[in-house]
Amino acid sequence: MQLWEVFALFGGGLLAGGVNAIAGGGSLITFPLLVAMGLPGVAANVTNALSVAPGYISSAVASRPDLVGQKSRILSVIPTIIAGTLCGSALLLLTPRSAFEFVVPFLLLAAASLMAFQKQLKALAGGPKEGAPSGGNPYLVQLVFFVCGLYGGYFNAAMGVLAIAGLSLVLDESLRRITALRNVFAAIVGTTTVLVYSIFGPVDWLTVAILAPATVIGGFAGARLARKLPSEVLRWTIVVFAGVVAVVLFFT
Repeated sequence: MQLWEVFALFGGGLLAGGVNAIAGGGSLITFPLLVAMGLPGVAANVTNALSVAPGYISSAVASRPDLVGQKSRILSVIPTIIAGTLCGSALLLLTPRSAFEFVVPFLLLAAASLMAFQKQLKALAGGPKEGAPSGGNPYLVQLVFFVCGLYGGYFNAAMGVLAIAGLSLVLDESLRRITALRNVFAAIVGTTTVLVYSIFGPVDWLTVAILAPATVIGGFAGARLARKLPSEVLRWTIVVFAGVVAVVLFFT
């Protein structure tokens, strides 16, 4: 590996870690970078998943102030997240990628639309209203976490956008608290995929050794920044980023 490639990977990891913490979708920075550097698709996806996982954990740690009062909720969804992630990981390793790659841009556009029109959709769906108990329908919460875990185990990229979009519909919480919960979700998905892909996946460990520390630094800094952004700014940052990524994927 040449020196410029090391710097490119480290810089991409910093940016991806920060984007993951703020809006989700940082893997859409590192995944194309790995492909451009010559890794095959599945190897790039697996290596990317392992590389960004430490950044998810650092983002969750930095989000602790916004996780106060959510301990029981987190404990209740951990098995669901793990189950969804294991199913998604199995799909990645055992089936062709072509069909899911076709669907990914549509999923991102759906996530962006959910975020953009979440208030109207809440009203139409009879979702949690302002001032209502923040716990939400437990079955819907579990379903959101399972589906997002399934997606994260398979493709990983922009799973945080999907998680925030889904949770915003079923929970009456501030976007900062939902973002913090998303960071915990991503950390659980990341830890699960590390265990699965380390054993069964075609991992490029040298690349992981360069990317992973960068995503930790970027993830911690990004989570701190996310806590300072106004809710509407944070929401539309997520919407715009998801839309841009979807458009890029349509033409790649």
